[in-house]
Amino acid sequence: MPQPTAKTQMIHARIDPKVKRSAERVFAKIGISTTEAIRLFFKQVDLHKGLPFPVRIPNAETVAAMKEANDPASLKHYASFRDLRGKL
Repeated sequence: MPQPTAKTQMIHARIDPKVKRSAERVFAKIGISTTEAIRLFFKQVDLHKGLPFPVRIPNAETVAAMKEANDPASLKHYASFRDLRGKL
């Protein structure tokens, strides 16, 4: 006799704890659970037949800016906000 199909399936994913907490705070503000947010995302993917938002590969200028921002040695330091404002 064939097994009945499950009405739901489990998803296991590893998420950075800081990102998870931050997202859960957003979900709480709009009144949904993490599970409901995941279901909503999957439903939107199904409805759009793809991701429900644009995903683009950054251009060379953006990649360079991201690398620079992630390299503490390349960041400029100012003694005060007034000093920073003066340089602008």
